[in-house]
Parts: sequence; structure tokens; C-alpha cells
Amino acid sequence: MSVTDHPEPLIGIPVRLSDGDAPGADVRIGEANAIFEEVVGLIRAAGAQPVLLEPDADGNPSAEQLAACAGFVVPGGGDVDPARYGEDANHPSLYDVNPVQDRLDEAVLRYALDHRRPMLGICRGMQLLNVLRGGTLHVDMAPTGVTHNPPAGVEWATHEVALTAGTKVAEAFGRERIAVASGHHQAVDRVGEGLRVSARADDGCVEAIEPVDPEAAWTVGVQWHPEALEPVEELRLPLFRALLNQVETRHGVELRS
Repeated sequence: MSVTDHPEPLIGIPVRLSDGDAPGADVRIGEANAIFEEVVGLIRAAGAQPVLLEPDADGNPSAEQLAACAGFVVPGGGDVDPARYGEDANHPSLYDVNPVQDRLDEAVLRYALDHRRPMLGICRGMQLLNVLRGGTLHVDMAPTGVTHNPPAGVEWATHEVALTAGTKVAEAFGRERIAVASGHHQAVDRVGEGLRVSARADDGCVEAIEPVDPEAAWTVGVQWHPEALEPVEELRLPLFRALLNQVETRHGVELRS
């Protein structure tokens, strides 16, 4: 099957593997699993068909499924293993570090980059993209004047970010600043090779990254959760629509109006 064999473009999304209903499970696992469903819904709302990518015994997604996908979304979830970027893998702030999830998500990111398929990374997806390109993360962010991680009992923190003019993320929204929903205690520290910062919070926190190379496939990572901005559709859908527009441009897939 090729990317043009389906009436709607196929967008691959690696599934979340941790069980939020398991006894003693961190409440954040269940929250991540719930917003995964919101991301799937936004892929459909943008005019595409989501393909759920599951790991095989080695933690890898199906090669056939990857080849059939015209683009990819790598969503939020638990913390990336700090050992991947040379930091303390036993830090007390960590939650839901899952080596199989890391391998699955990384395999999807590598495929998208190597095969020049458009890709959107959300929160963890952005962080893993940065690590994959040799960057690092703050294992646990120090408090600042901007609340990135909401207190217990509050689902999301909200704040504004400034979008860098001339970047893919600014083009998607058509404005200089937007309000976002955040729920993260980690963030990009050293930016990975070949990537640039395309949005920041008012405290300087990196909020979006994308490739420096203008000829690279459309690749955007955002620290915030667009899927959490319901019912503000003008802030939820632009990145998904931009992804689908690139699918149409690069692969000749006719999208639904």
C-alpha cells in the first residue's frame, strides 16, 4: 500500500502503552491516555484517517503501516528516559518512563525524518524529537513567573507564547502570540542539531522547534497541548490543518474540503 492508495490521507500516531487504570498508576498516565483520544479526533477533524501504530516484540511499529502513512503525529505522554540525553534517570520528579514507548515513538520520528514525511510532535513528541537530534531537556524545570505545570486538581496551566515570525508554527496560526494549554515539568534545554526555536513563553521556555533547513519536510514540535484548548477551535486545529496541507503538497493526496 502506498500513501496515495487511500481516499483519505493516513496519519500515523503511535499508541500510548501505559495503563492508567492499573493499581497505583500515576493519575497523569490516565490523563495522557485521554488526550490521546482528543488528538485522534483532531486528525479526523482535519480531514485525515488516523492509523494507530503499535509496537511489535522489539518495540518497533509495522514497516507496512509506516510506509502507508503520509504524515505522523507523535503525541504527549510520560517522561523521556533521561539516560537518552545524559541526565539522571533516577530523578524523583520522573513519571511513567517507559523504554518501549521511547523506542516506538523514536522509530516513528526517525521514519518521518528519514522519509521526509510531514510530522507534528506534541509535548513529549517535541521533547523526543529534540533528544533524537542530540539535544537535551531540563529533567525538572525550576519555577518561573510562568506556570507550565498546573497544581494538583487543575487540569491545565494556561499562558501565552510568542511565535517567531517566518516560522512554520507562526504561519500555521497567522499571528504573533497565542494562548496555550500546558501540563509539563520538563522542557527543551540545549536545542538539537539542525533545529531552531520557533516559539517561546515569556520566561524564555522553548515552546516550539522546527528544522532550520527550509527544504526539510514540514516538521513542527510544540510544547503545549493544542488538543486541550476545546472549545477554542481556532487554536486547536491550525497545526493539524497545516500538517494535512503539507501532506497534500508533498504526496498529492486530495483532501476533503
